[in-house]
Amino acid sequence: MILESYLLGEWRRGGGEGVPIRDPATGEVLARASTEGLPLKEAVAYGREVGGKALLALGFQERGRRLRALAQFLSERKEELYRLYLTTGGTRRDAWYDVDGGIGVLFTYASLARNLPEGNVLPEEEALLLSKDGAFQGRHVLVPKGGVTLQINAFNFPVWGLLEKFAPAFLAGVPTLAKPATPTAHVAQALVRLMLDSGLLPEGSLQLLVGGVGDLFEALDHRDSVFFTGSRATAERLARHPAFTERGALFNAEADSINPAVLGLRAGEEELKRLAQEIAQELTIKVGQRCTAIRRVFAPKERLGALLEATRAHLEALRLGDPREEGVDLGPLASLEQKEEVLRAVEGLLAAGAQVYWRHGGREDGAFFPPLLLLAEDPAPEALHTLEAFGPVATFMPYGTPEEAAELARRGGGSLVATVATPDPEEARFYLLALGPHVGRLHFLNHRNAHASTGHGSPLPRLLHGGPGRAGGGEELGGVLSLKRHLRRLALQADPHLLQALTGEYAKGAERPAQVHPFRKPYEELEIGETLTTHRRTVTEADIALFSALSWDHFYAHTDEIAARESLFGKRVAHGYFVLSAAAGLFVDPAPGPVLANYGLEGLRFLEPVAAGDTLQAHLTVKAKRPRDEKTGVVEWAVEVKNGEGKTVATYTLLTLVARKVP
Repeated sequence: MILESYLLGEWRRGGGEGVPIRDPATGEVLARASTEGLPLKEAVAYGREVGGKALLALGFQERGRRLRALAQFLSERKEELYRLYLTTGGTRRDAWYDVDGGIGVLFTYASLARNLPEGNVLPEEEALLLSKDGAFQGRHVLVPKGGVTLQINAFNFPVWGLLEKFAPAFLAGVPTLAKPATPTAHVAQALVRLMLDSGLLPEGSLQLLVGGVGDLFEALDHRDSVFFTGSRATAERLARHPAFTERGALFNAEADSINPAVLGLRAGEEELKRLAQEIAQELTIKVGQRCTAIRRVFAPKERLGALLEATRAHLEALRLGDPREEGVDLGPLASLEQKEEVLRAVEGLLAAGAQVYWRHGGREDGAFFPPLLLLAEDPAPEALHTLEAFGPVATFMPYGTPEEAAELARRGGGSLVATVATPDPEEARFYLLALGPHVGRLHFLNHRNAHASTGHGSPLPRLLHGGPGRAGGGEELGGVLSLKRHLRRLALQADPHLLQALTGEYAKGAERPAQVHPFRKPYEELEIGETLTTHRRTVTEADIALFSALSWDHFYAHTDEIAARESLFGKRVAHGYFVLSAAAGLFVDPAPGPVLANYGLEGLRFLEPVAAGDTLQAHLTVKAKRPRDEKTGVVEWAVEVKNGEGKTVATYTLLTLVARKVP
């Protein structure tokens, strides 16, 4: 059976015999993959025109709600993916990391959407005044690129790999064309069928390509992005394509890397035990077939043997076998070809001076490869730091000083992640600066956090996933940071009224007097730029004295006449928080209404002192707003408090929870 691709709104089957997809545990041919004769270039245009327009019709908020609904939909049907996962050589534990991890990414990005605007423009920073009178202003914004995101995934994570790239692209309003690795493409196809069956994805927002990319790159230009996960050699070859070097498409690579782990000189016995457990786990999950797995381990010379023995103790009881059998801990590698690559890498490591310290006695037939611990007493040979055995293999090496350990770790040429086991801040600070330029993620492990740590090899949706040099130089995940990778930064220049209309946020100079107190309006009726100018209040000596008594704040500048005269104020002044409270008293409408609660306060600045006899007046402006749920929304108010001379004494952003109209 030729697996079908989903292109141009239809399931389509490629021609020819196709590439076989085998069950690595049995050798059985499960299906074949082919893109021969499929409309690849047309799929790019279809994604831009059909998928892009449909996504932009939703906006950030609605796309976030659909991600959450999709995550719930897949959660209820993940057993189907679990069963199919057994045909990839993965155990149920492996499936959990892949399937549940991917669904977790969807939930994470759905949550991020709550803090995004309703439309498709994401403002950055604050507006800049480009003229003295404020009639000409500028602001940086992010907008969808208008192209497609082509994701090229590795064989080891057919579910998580697809979903972790899809989620930020979808939230950004950019359609996805997913191309899974052939050995596990049948799992990715089953996932996409479920996603399409949900009815939550607009047509054209997700397409699937099962097989080779053919001439698809010829259709890419500056609007498009390629997010690649795979080998360094393939990444380097693809990056030279004219789509990137001439037409300006974005190429984001997450490549294999020789990730290090270091047992610190100041690590205790608990750190040694925890690091051994971590190394064993990295060799066990996905049978070590993770780009983030630990490949090199550095320990002080006198503790290297203890670390090796502790790691061996975690591995020796594991059982290798068909993951469909009861009690199996480790399945086979992804394919016979993958096993041959691991064997070649191990031969290279042995030729470079490494020795076999311990080999698991489990199955070695077919695509099975038992865990292997290597010891290189001389860590100098280059091959020890450049050859990667992409399987359950780790090479242990000694070091003398932290400087030597850092130099050895850096010889990997750029890594996705490094773990340093130490409880000591000084030692951790050394490795932060020594390894920071060479890794994408630095994981400190010690007795204080080991019980809560998600592990060396587990990328998290809110943190960057990627690394410099050999690791590809790309950035995936990272919360809002990865969302921005799918958007284009634009500098807007306009008058404040247009700037406000385009960004959906208040621009100074575009105020409109409120005809009704804004606290009397439900969420939907509040307009950006709507401003309430309050009546005035004169501060008295009694106000300052009473606020001191009420708050217990008897700071000398408020209560000691002599000391206050000698202070930078030159006189007694009112408390800053009195000014804040007095402003609230000026603009709050006391009767019950749509405003339900104070939700927070941001960016508070006290700019001028306020003394007895000064008169205060507040200006309350609708700055921005976003839905919170079906019943409420969050409204941001720009508050400016002025004195009788027209000087601004305080500014801040007030957040309130406001009721929405009941449908």
